[in-house]
Amino acid sequence: MDIDVWQHGPKAHGGRLRMGSRVTRCAIGKNGIASPGREGDGSTPAGTYPLRRILYRSDRGQRPSTALCARPIGPRDGWCDESSDPAYNQPIRLPYPARAEKLARRDRLYDVIVVLGHNDAPVIPGLGSAIFMHVARRDFGPTLGCVALSPEDLDYVLRRVTKGSTITIHETPFGKTA
Repeated sequence: MDIDVWQHGPKAHGGRLRMGSRVTRCAIGKNGIASPGREGDGSTPAGTYPLRRILYRSDRGQRPSTALCARPIGPRDGWCDESSDPAYNQPIRLPYPARAEKLARRDRLYDVIVVLGHNDAPVIPGLGSAIFMHVARRDFGPTLGCVALSPEDLDYVLRRVTKGSTITIHETPFGKTA
């Protein structure tokens, strides 16, 4: 089943996600949705992307129930966001000599991560990195470019996706507004 996301409401980071007939609240980038998007612009990149795999904190929960490949992450797992580095927009092991994001965060936002196939085939330096679907803050505050859902809605999505599922992030308002 495929997923649609669009900006909704007065705040740039307010969003809606639709999967089948279900429409739910989500958070997007602090600067809304942009095309094509650039590293560090605070926007969620518009486009259609495959759902690559799931990364999850096995110390905080069980493997998510999903058809996608899932792998546990630990304290040395990171994601390179230094556009001049050969590992840009790829998983790395920490410590790492270039700028990288730690995946095993103290907060619960990355307890479950869906890696979106944004800027990965091929990787283009500066086009954006670490675009994920993950757990939202309780207040649905902005992301740096990801799509964030409540834990319950993320679980709903993971149970229904297939290996061929995609997410389409629409630059203009789209679909039903719940």
